[in-house]
Amino acid sequence: MEIGISFEPELGLGFPEQRDLIREAVRLGYDGGWSPARLAPDPFQICTQWHQAATGAGKPDFGTGISVLPAPLWTAPVLAGMAATTAVLTGGHFALGIGAGSIYSPAWREANNIPAFPAIAMMRDYLVTIRAMLAGETADHHGKAITLRGGRLPFKPPPVPVYLGTLGPQMLRLAGEAADGAALNWSTPEQVAWARERIAEGARRAGRDASEITVHEYIRICVDDEEDAARRGLARAILGYALVRPGASKEAGYRGHFARMGFDAQLAELEERRERGASNDEIIDAFPRELLSAVGYFGPPSGAAAAFRRLAEGLDTAVVRVVRARPGVDSVRAVMQACAPALVHAA
Repeated sequence: MEIGISFEPELGLGFPEQRDLIREAVRLGYDGGWSPARLAPDPFQICTQWHQAATGAGKPDFGTGISVLPAPLWTAPVLAGMAATTAVLTGGHFALGIGAGSIYSPAWREANNIPAFPAIAMMRDYLVTIRAMLAGETADHHGKAITLRGGRLPFKPPPVPVYLGTLGPQMLRLAGEAADGAALNWSTPEQVAWARERIAEGARRAGRDASEITVHEYIRICVDDEEDAARRGLARAILGYALVRPGASKEAGYRGHFARMGFDAQLAELEERRERGASNDEIIDAFPRELLSAVGYFGPPSGAAAAFRRLAEGLDTAVVRVVRARPGVDSVRAVMQACAPALVHAA
């Protein structure tokens, strides 16, 4: 199992701080760095900078990747071109993760001028066209979301694995059918095992070997000697994923994902509290500890490595996604040190 590191955009780290932390990640033995995706700062630039920092620290094979980028905000040829360029600049040490974004949300689609494409068909279009172009092929495709005639890059880059952001059974099967990897998120080990079964179903349907499909996941870790500070940090990080806005579907996206893992009743209670006027701080105080412990870790640094290893069961690539308990870079470093790969493998 490879162990990577990732820094939440909410950490507010500048580029010099990120480069310093990547050099420290090399010293601690991390295999790679994974950037979450936003329109800005540009995650492709981030991966290039991280690889340069790692190379300067003596690890030119330091892997980089984006997991995951909301694909509908870009065209497939643009994504293929940016991924190809990043692959060249990192010496072939780059992976592209793409997902459906918030395609289920009418407000998100309206804000970004995106039609209501069916998510599975749309992501199949992106996978087929991007992977073809990155392989040096010409993409001729007519799908639900993408039509290309003669889509081709001017050069063939080093191999670029393309991962699919996955939660539900259909998207997991699509990863097995048409992606190089499946990028999970906020999952229990039991959910990882369930996801692997769905990936294998898709692979069999396409005549592929499921063992060749990488299963990747962010695992959020928040450490502090004061346990409640760590708990609040992790609860704050999960809040935007686990609860739905009034009127939104509780079956789609992350809300459906948490329900499949057995947390529907707890989240429904929190949503009712919010509708009655509870503040975010009150929701954070009430957030179930058992849910947080099922999908992440909060607590003293001494317990982080063993918890991470437990949560990473069944993964090919497990990524420490840093959640800090307190302002400042020292809280970031505390997570990195607590989950150093040597400690995780020895746990």
